[in-house]
Amino acid sequence: MSALLELTGIRKSFGDHEVLAGIDLDLAEHEVVALVGASGSGKSTLLRCVNLLERIDDGRIVLAGDDISDPRVVADRVRSRIGVVFQHYNLFPHLSVIDNVTLAARHVHRMSKTDAAEKGLALLERIGLGSKAKEYPDRLSGGQQQRVAIVRALVTDPELLLLDEITSALDPELVGEVLDLVRSLKEQGATILMATHEMGFAREVADRVVFLDGGAIVEQAAPDAFFDRPQQERTQRFLARLRR
Repeated sequence: MSALLELTGIRKSFGDHEVLAGIDLDLAEHEVVALVGASGSGKSTLLRCVNLLERIDDGRIVLAGDDISDPRVVADRVRSRIGVVFQHYNLFPHLSVIDNVTLAARHVHRMSKTDAAEKGLALLERIGLGSKAKEYPDRLSGGQQQRVAIVRALVTDPELLLLDEITSALDPELVGEVLDLVRSLKEQGATILMATHEMGFAREVADRVVFLDGGAIVEQAAPDAFFDRPQQERTQRFLARLRR
């Protein structure tokens, strides 16, 4: 598998606080990589840097052979190639579900309203929300809203999907339906970089688990090796705390 995303020496500070301390990470096409670590370890900042919501201080980000960290790059063009889903659904309350889903397709990718609606509805049908297309977000459960947010990210056929703790704002009983959707995306060959605190899900779905601590990668391995045979003491302490 060729590398779709290459991160080299990524550094990012906010004032005197270094949040990312030289991250080197490659993500192969069709690979699912889970970023795990305590709050403040740099997971979300790393995702925001990949999507150019934060500019890096040093290093290089390459997406499908293009250096997207070059300051001359037009950020919106890069973002049009990447799908992002955040902790909070960020759906527009004044727009219907189908209009939320197709907004970027119509206004960024210049897809016709008819084509965008057809594609958006097909995706909503696939996840069992076709009947909600004309509803407004406040009529949906949290789990349904998050699934709509994922569909919105998918409707433009992104090269890369970034998921930032997408279950952390959900009630426990709603988590499963969102994770089921991510599981199906993996089966369909999506390339996903996700920050998650759902360790069982990371073990089941990820091809590789990457542990961040203090803005640095401490350890990375296939899920079984990572969870059953962690090599680094910091990783062992992190996993031990989760088991208490």
